[in-house]
Amino acid sequence: MMNNRIGQVTIFVIIAIVVVGIIVLFISFKDSIFGSNIPAGLAPVYARYDACISEEASNGISLLSSQGGRIDIGELTRASDFSPFSTHLNFLGVKIPYWYGFSENNLVINNVPTVGDMESEIEDFVSERVNDCDFSDFTARGFIIEKSEPAVSVNIEDNSVLVSVDAPLSVYFDEDSARKITHKANVNSKLGLLYKDAVSINNYERGSLFLENYALDVLQSYAPVDGVEVQCSPKIWKTPEVVSEIKNSLSANIGAIGFSGGNKKDKYFTVNNNVKEPVNLMYLAEEFPSKIEITPASQALMVAEPVGTQEGLGIMGFCYVPYHFVYDLRFPVLVQIGDGLENFQFPVVVDIDNNVVGEPVYSEISDESDVDVCSFAENSVTVNTYDSQLNPVSANVSYNCFDSSCDIGETTVLGLNAKIPVCVNGQLVATADGYADSKVLFSSNSQSFAEIILEKEYSLDVEIRLGGKVVRNSTAVVHFTGEDYSANVVLPEMNKVTLKEGLYNIKAFVYGNSNVVIPATTKTECFEVSRGGIIGIFGGTKEECVPVEIPATKIDYALRGGGKLEDYYILGSELENGKVIIDVSELPVPNSLEQLQYNYEVFETLGVQLKFQ
Repeated sequence: MMNNRIGQVTIFVIIAIVVVGIIVLFISFKDSIFGSNIPAGLAPVYARYDACISEEASNGISLLSSQGGRIDIGELTRASDFSPFSTHLNFLGVKIPYWYGFSENNLVINNVPTVGDMESEIEDFVSERVNDCDFSDFTARGFIIEKSEPAVSVNIEDNSVLVSVDAPLSVYFDEDSARKITHKANVNSKLGLLYKDAVSINNYERGSLFLENYALDVLQSYAPVDGVEVQCSPKIWKTPEVVSEIKNSLSANIGAIGFSGGNKKDKYFTVNNNVKEPVNLMYLAEEFPSKIEITPASQALMVAEPVGTQEGLGIMGFCYVPYHFVYDLRFPVLVQIGDGLENFQFPVVVDIDNNVVGEPVYSEISDESDVDVCSFAENSVTVNTYDSQLNPVSANVSYNCFDSSCDIGETTVLGLNAKIPVCVNGQLVATADGYADSKVLFSSNSQSFAEIILEKEYSLDVEIRLGGKVVRNSTAVVHFTGEDYSANVVLPEMNKVTLKEGLYNIKAFVYGNSNVVIPATTKTECFEVSRGGIIGIFGGTKEECVPVEIPATKIDYALRGGGKLEDYYILGSELENGKVIIDVSELPVPNSLEQLQYNYEVFETLGVQLKFQ
C-alpha cells in the first residue's frame, strides 16, 4: 500500500512539471504558434518596425559588400615610400580593407572576413539603428510606443539574409494594446553566394598567383626587360614613359580577365576557376597607388650603353646594345563580383619582385628591419634648415632608419622640435620646393641637434650646337654627373634640365642618320644528330652542318658629334641666367663600319664648351 501511494505522488509531480513546462513554452512561443493577436488598429506600427529592420539590414549588407565584407573597416594606417598602399584601398571615396597586401613595414596582410564575422557586423549595425525607426506620424496621432534594447541575430544564406530581433515592443492606442517580442525579416540578398565566389577567387589567387603571372606577361610585352639592339648609339627610354606604358597596359590586361563559369572571355584571359556570378577585375592606372622600381634607371632615363665602341673593341666591326632591366612592381587589383544590381568587392595587392612572381614575405616579424621604427619616437631632436646663405628655409624633414622613413615635421624660421626614433647612423632628409633634397647622417641615440643646408635648384633651357650650329633634326643626350647630384636631358624631346651649384662631369652625344650597312654573311653551324637505324638506337651520332645566313643590317642612327668635360664647377650665378648652350665638335657622317668606329674613338678626345645666358 505504501509503495502505491509513493507511486501516485511521483506521477503527480511529473504531471506538474510537464504542465509548468507547457506553460513556459506557450508563453515563449505563443506568437509563433497561435499568432500575435495584434489588433488591426495597431498592426501598422509593427509593420513599420519590421520594415525598419529589413531596411537597416539591407543598408548593412550593402555597406558590408562594398567594403570587402566589413562594416567596421578598422583603423587606417598611413602609406610609406616602401609600400604606398596603406591598409585600405580608396575607391570612389570608399575605403576597402585589403584581403591581401603589405603593411608600411612590409608585413603581409591577410584580412579575409568569415561568414561569422559578417553576421556579427550586420547584427551590430542593425542593433545600433533599429530603434531609430521613425514612429513620429503614429505618436502624433496619440499612439504610445514603448521600445526596448534589441538583441539581433543574423543568418547569411546563399540567396537571403535572415534577421531576427528580440526586442519587446508595446503599443497603446485608445482601448487597444499589444506587445510583441520577436520580430523577423527575410532580406532578399545574394550576399552568401557572392561571398563564396569572392573566397574562391582569393584562394585561387593565393594558390596560383594568376594575377602576378598576367602582370609578368605585361612587363615582358610592354616594357624593355631583356634584349639586344644592333646599333652604336645608346638605347634610351624615358623612365616616366615606360612606367606610364606599364600602368596603362596593366589596366587594360587586368580588365580583360574573365573566369570560367562566370563571364568567360578570350582563352588567354580566361582563368580556370569556376564561379557562379559575373566577375570584374579592375586596376585604375591613375587613381590606384602603385610602386614601380626599375634597376638600373634614373627618374628620367633608362640607358643601355653600346658594346663595340670602347677602345680595343674595334676588331668587332660593329656595335650592339645589350640591355637587362630589373623591375619591382606592386599594385592593387579590385575584385568585383555581381551583376550590377548587387555586388561584392575586395582588393588584393599584386607583387612582382626582381622580374619574377613574388612570394609572400615577412608573414611575421623575423628581424629588426621588420619593426615599425616610426612608432618608437622616444628621443627629442631640434632641426634647423638653411639655404647656402644661411637664411632659414621651410622644409619637410623625415628620418630614415633601417627600411622605414619617418615623417618628423616641417621646419619654420625657429626650426623644428620633434620626437624621433632611436637609431644609429640614420639619415635626416630635408625637402623643399625649389631646393635639392639634402641628407645628413644622424645618430639619434647620441645626437639631438642638426643643421641642414639646402642648395637651390635652377631650371635651365638647354640648347645644343654641333660645330657652332643649332642641332635641329638629330637626337642629343647630355649627362650631368655630380658627386651627389645628377641630371640628364634628351633633345629634342626634353629641352630643360634642373641643376644645382656644384662640380660635374659632363658628357654630350649627338646622333644622326647614317648610311652604315653591316653586310650579309653566312656561317656554318654543326650539330650532333642521331645516325638512325640500329646504330642510332644504341646512341650512335654523326655531325651534321648547315649554313646559317645573317641578313644585312642597316644602322640608321649613329654618333655624329659630342664630347666630354670633366670636373667643371657650375656656379649659382651662372645657373641664374636660365639657359645653357652646349657646343660640341662635329664628326664625319659615317658611311662605313671603320668610319663609325673611328667616330667613337675620336669622341674620347673631344671637349665640350658651356655658355650660360
